[in-house]
Amino acid sequence: MAIEYRALGKTGLRVSTLGFGGSEIGYQAVAQKAADKILNTALDAGINVIDTAECYAGSEALIGKAIAGRRAEVVLMTKCGHAPLGSASERAAGYAPPDWEPAMLARSIERSLKNLRTDHVDVIQFHSPPLATLRDGRVLEVIRKACERGQARFAGCSADSDEAVYAVESGAFDTVQISVNLADQEAIDLVLPKAAARAMGVIVKRPIANAAWRNGKQPPGDWYARPYWDRIQALDYDFLRGGVEDSVAIALRFTLGTAGVTTAIVGTTRPERIAQNIAHANAGPLPATQYEAIRARWRAVASRDWIGQR
Repeated sequence: MAIEYRALGKTGLRVSTLGFGGSEIGYQAVAQKAADKILNTALDAGINVIDTAECYAGSEALIGKAIAGRRAEVVLMTKCGHAPLGSASERAAGYAPPDWEPAMLARSIERSLKNLRTDHVDVIQFHSPPLATLRDGRVLEVIRKACERGQARFAGCSADSDEAVYAVESGAFDTVQISVNLADQEAIDLVLPKAAARAMGVIVKRPIANAAWRNGKQPPGDWYARPYWDRIQALDYDFLRGGVEDSVAIALRFTLGTAGVTTAIVGTTRPERIAQNIAHANAGPLPATQYEAIRARWRAVASRDWIGQR
């Protein structure tokens, strides 16, 4: 099953429009054998983007071992900006507090390379930095030096809302990772045009809004998906009342059909999902009338506090 590839902005990297996000395999403590199958299934299908972060529990280590013999096939991305996992409970939860102290940041990049079993990543990204961090030249120097040393080929920033605007306009980054989906459309007007004007690669996280509607009127039990569920209740898109798979397809096609998007990363713990997601992506953009109806509904319903979600 063929997959489309696009240039990741000015980096020139050729990336699949659908990427693999590593948070789920880390947070859900997937066994190495299962991770091997998931990642090799993705690579065999033509997906070449793998995105992770040190703070995603054991994700980096799982990925590093799974792709050890196929590193040349992968556009590998990770994120930095968190302290190392300390206590057993932190390690189990994958939780690590942010820490932007320059020396710590440099060590975290070294840890990621060790975890991933590689001497470099293709894109090293700041992970949800506050504005004060983005304005701190000492912190930016760390990521610049990492690129100079060959630890990373390009620098990126994963951010939303005002922080994403600042990251794009700063000129310090080659890529931006941002949330764009049915329930998170702020970036379409606020950030994507600015990124396109600067030829930045745009990596979309949460492209199907965590399928927050899949349990109908039953809200999700985790804090991460709850804001999207609340928004979906208000947006009340008619197509979400149908089958989950059909609605996921519409959600993914909406995101991938948004102007300026280069690649969308989707995580899964189920190998069979890889082919399903590729089929959805290969269906192409939504019809213009359907796409514009989704945008119009957002404009009519979205509150001013519906900002981009990390």
